[in-house]
Amino acid sequence: MSSHDALPAAASDAAAPDAAAPDAAAPGGSDRRRWIALAIVMTAAFMDLVDATIVNIAIPSIERDLGASFGAIQWITAGYALAFAAGLITGGRLGDIYGRKRLFLTGTAGFTLASALCGFAANQEMLVGSRLLQGAAAAMMVPQVLSIVHVTFPAHERGKVFGLFGAIIGLGAVSGPLLGALLTQWNIAGLEWRPIFLINLPVGIAALILGRRFITESKAPKALKLDMVGVLLVTVALLMLIYPLTRGRELDWPLWGHLMMAGSVLVFGALVAYEKYKTKKDGSPLVELSLFKVKSFAAGIAVQLTFGVVMGIFFLVWTLYMQIGLGWTPLKAGLTGVPFSIAVSTAAGLSVQQLVPRFGRKVLQAGALTMGAGILLYFFLAGRYGTDIHPWQMIPALVVMGLGMGLIVAPLTDAVLSEVPREHAGSASGLINTTGQMGNALGLGLVSVVFFGTIDEKRLAAFPQETGKVFTDAFQNSLGWAAVVLAGIFLVMFALPAKPKQHLEGGEDATSDAPGAPEGPVTKEPELVS
Repeated sequence: MSSHDALPAAASDAAAPDAAAPDAAAPGGSDRRRWIALAIVMTAAFMDLVDATIVNIAIPSIERDLGASFGAIQWITAGYALAFAAGLITGGRLGDIYGRKRLFLTGTAGFTLASALCGFAANQEMLVGSRLLQGAAAAMMVPQVLSIVHVTFPAHERGKVFGLFGAIIGLGAVSGPLLGALLTQWNIAGLEWRPIFLINLPVGIAALILGRRFITESKAPKALKLDMVGVLLVTVALLMLIYPLTRGRELDWPLWGHLMMAGSVLVFGALVAYEKYKTKKDGSPLVELSLFKVKSFAAGIAVQLTFGVVMGIFFLVWTLYMQIGLGWTPLKAGLTGVPFSIAVSTAAGLSVQQLVPRFGRKVLQAGALTMGAGILLYFFLAGRYGTDIHPWQMIPALVVMGLGMGLIVAPLTDAVLSEVPREHAGSASGLINTTGQMGNALGLGLVSVVFFGTIDEKRLAAFPQETGKVFTDAFQNSLGWAAVVLAGIFLVMFALPAKPKQHLEGGEDATSDAPGAPEGPVTKEPELVS
């Protein structure tokens, strides 16, 4: 660690397996700079959340300005997700090895540079390439957010941290489309869609300057090596699964796509076998398989995957329903999501600070049931009002859905990672993020079945006046499937611990009994999912 990486009175947690958190984050810590560090990493996480969705609303403008083909449009939207998902596990492990602060700053710098390249793209090829670079940089930046919080804050401060982060998640859920609509409609300096990327420049530069000063460096407590074979296998497996899902509908679901998805299962199997071998050989696997022996982590991964499917289905079909089916402008559609965002933020902060310490797992299960009830209410309202529905008539369903989502997103991380050994923070955070992205990709793939599968395109072309009714019917069908998946999530949640250990033990440090945990007491601070 170089001299500029160290904060006064701060110690690297690489010193020993049972090292305590840095002094700046000590219980009752007087150093307020850790809160500045939190604001920096949360801002970067928010930037990523927004950027993943902001481009969707500006697609028509990009298509007109660059003359982009449909294939290019697919890659502009999907390329980011592909590069992001493929690199998350590797990014988390690189942070463990070379330092989480270093990787965070490197990823932020790359993300900012890629945003500039997107904003100044001269043609569709340059924009596609820049989006791929942007996703790869985000894969280095985002896993460090979880890890930095994990080693910076003591357990007794987690309520405040989770409340703040829950609010960020809620705002990020719909801020992307709304911000994209505003920036595109304002047409700042005649730049049309370009400000949706250029807005990242001042934010990224500020994060680099402040992060260099206020974030404390940390690494895994023992020397690790980068598992290049593991990197190759996990990247190939994820691409074989996600690429066909992303391009399947456009290419009419070709045979090679199905073969690739089936083959990805074999590559994942090879990855597991190799990681077991790598663990025995030198103790430096890319994926820490011992984490899956922790019941709370394994169950939480399953919840994260299925919840990602719901998100992938809902947000895409919701956008298509409002903008194509109902013919709403991007701005009107974006503003309609504001009550949902507020509900998510409110419930997220309330759940981790007041409800989870008292009711534990029941809060997450209540969230799944509440969100399911909101989806069913939306199903009813869409059918009742048809194409004459107004934004204010959607508010009850959106608020109920948002409250349910808020009860899940923030405390889920507490439940999943409460027993994860601290030296595996990067690996665990990479797995959590990757699982969410995989679930989202699966949901997007299922949209072709549950939404587009119900639309007769030939009939729609012959009778365009039926577009609203057809899209409303397809939207209702998708909501029905989302409700079914949420019922499955409710059942899987029974495998989560009734209450995270922090709550059972009053928030004090506990001795880890998780497989692979170091000897001695380990501070089990929760991590945050971005």
